[in-house]
This record gives sequence, C-alpha cells and structure tokens, in this order.
Amino acid sequence: MATLDNFSEQVRLYAGRIAESSAPALSGLYDLTAERLVRYATTITSNQHDAEDAVSAALVRVASEPKILLDAEFPWPYLLRMVRNEALVILRRKKRWSLLSDLSDLVVRRYVNQIEVEDQNRAVWFALRSLPAEQSEVVVLKVWESMTFAQIAEVLEITSSTAASRYRYAMEKLSVKLRSASAEVLHE
Repeated sequence: MATLDNFSEQVRLYAGRIAESSAPALSGLYDLTAERLVRYATTITSNQHDAEDAVSAALVRVASEPKILLDAEFPWPYLLRMVRNEALVILRRKKRWSLLSDLSDLVVRRYVNQIEVEDQNRAVWFALRSLPAEQSEVVVLKVWESMTFAQIAEVLEITSSTAASRYRYAMEKLSVKLRSASAEVLHE
C-alpha cells in the first residue's frame, strides 16, 4: 500500500509542476500562434483538418523539446518551418495512400464474375509492364514484396531516395493508366 501511496504522490507532484509551468506556457504559445499557424498550414494542405494536425504535431514536438525554440535564432520562422514540414509530411502520406489505395483497389477487389477479376489483373500487369523497368521493379518490390525503400535500395544498388522517387513516379503513372483503363471498361 505504501508503494501505491508513494506513486500517487509522485503523480500529484508532476501534475502540480505541469499546472504551474509547462501547461500554461504551452497553452500560451498555442493561444499566441495557433490561428496564424493553422492559416499558414491550410495554404499548404488545402484542408483545415490536415492543417490542424500539422500544427498539433509541431506543438507536440515543441512540448517535448522546448529547447528547439529556445535555441533557435529566430523562433517564429523556425516554428513556421516546423509546421510546414509537418504539413508536407501529411501531404506526402495522403498522396501515397491515395495512389496506393487506387492501385490496391484494382488489384485486391473481389468480383463475382471471375472474368472481371482476370481483366483487372491483366490491366494492372499491362500498366505495370508499360512502365520503365526501373520503376516497375520498385513497385513490385514495394507493393508485392512489402519491402522498405532502404531494402529496395540495397537490392537495386541505388539510394533509398531514388527508390522512393521511382516509386512515386510509377504510382502516379499507374494511377492515371488504371483510371483510364477503368473508364474504358465502364464505357464499353
């Protein structure tokens, strides 16, 4: 019982410290900057919710490492850069998942008619074969082999950023090709 009481007192002590310094300081920074940061992030993401997520992520980082703003020569521009970086991460993640879901919808979708399944698979593989080999091999390794870009880079003896860019370009091309193939099937 003494250990539980001791632990409860430690929790109380930390809660008091947060109430006296960290929480008001963080809420003050939020009150001062949030509206401007969200407005800025919205210009990048074109979405209020994503902008708020970017601001939240940046402020969580500030809360966990307040020294980064304290050590910055110009704290406001540094905070703007942090929010911008978070917004760009959100955009990349959304775009990647959007492109991947378009492709996976066509690859994984289950149809009642087996002929439709075979047609879709043929369309995917036809689109994949129409890509340059350096792009299609990255897609196959990433999607079907579930490899990371670092693993793909090691296999292909390229940098991981090169693997990532080849994947991104390939997914953009595949998305366009598969959408147009899907539209042709619907019009027939």
